[in-house]
Amino acid sequence: MSTPVLDVRDLTVEFHTRRGVLTALDRISFEIGRGEVLGVVGESGAGKSVTGSAVIGLIDPPGKIATGEVRLSGDRIDHLAPEALRRIRGKRIGMIFQDPLTSLNPLYTVGQQLVETIQAHTDLSAADARKRAIALLTEVGIPAAERRIDGYPHHFSGGMRQRVVIALALCADPEFVIADEPTTALDVSVQAQIITVLKRMCADHGTAVMLVTHDMGVIAETADRVAVMYAGRIIEVGPVAEVVNHSLHPYAQGLMGAIPTLADTADRLASIPGSMPRLSAIPPGCPFNPRCAKAFAPCMTVRPELKEPGTGAPPIPGHKAACHLYDPAFAARRDAA
Repeated sequence: MSTPVLDVRDLTVEFHTRRGVLTALDRISFEIGRGEVLGVVGESGAGKSVTGSAVIGLIDPPGKIATGEVRLSGDRIDHLAPEALRRIRGKRIGMIFQDPLTSLNPLYTVGQQLVETIQAHTDLSAADARKRAIALLTEVGIPAAERRIDGYPHHFSGGMRQRVVIALALCADPEFVIADEPTTALDVSVQAQIITVLKRMCADHGTAVMLVTHDMGVIAETADRVAVMYAGRIIEVGPVAEVVNHSLHPYAQGLMGAIPTLADTADRLASIPGSMPRLSAIPPGCPFNPRCAKAFAPCMTVRPELKEPGTGAPPIPGHKAACHLYDPAFAARRDAA
């Protein structure tokens, strides 16, 4: 079996505060293969963006990685010095942010920013770097790239700026790209265009992508697999069609049930009662148990592990859930509840 591009094992991120130690990520594990898009979804505060920051070494004090490993194509990177990580970011790891205006310097043309990034991570001359920048802009769908390369960020629309940011992420032909809410501020038609660019990026470059978003429509159109996060834990992971259409965990079922459809005639959208727990008040056992209509005794005290269901659902390779409903060890107690 080939080595995954990104392999995260038992990753825990803690924030040391005056109120005590707050656990933002609690022993999460996942991997992403070459040319694969892993969608990461969940409510605000679930830990999606912290996961991306931890992977690329951007957790600032008082936060820190407490346990676990992050490997990039087999090389461990979580324990590297800041300067060594800085050399990896941009070259082997690309980043696409939610707001392209925070990624682009308004005082420099997009061409200057692309050329500088390319030269920082390659041995190309300024002339060759400019040619590559034009090629990248053309690849991500910027029309008349030879002319527009000398434009400033404010000369571009929101969708075009996001394309420039994707070009920046691809400058050094990275193995892995984190896309953090890349379509949130864009209208639906532009979202579809950006999704097409991301999918083509994976197909043409073999880039592994971690797509962080709250939009299940984007996930369904873009991702190969999806990981659902809740209170700093991955509570379900599997092929995108299985998770969307046959969710296992009650929280994932609630997320999918809240998506409106053209055939839906209900007066109100379905919703999940309650809210995400604060980091200082995560309940023991399954963190979703206070909001779960299917909770029973073990859910209150025993942390469920992420694994393929042993009962109650047909086995689908790679489809896992952290839920006692599918644990044979608790089946009798569940049925009696």
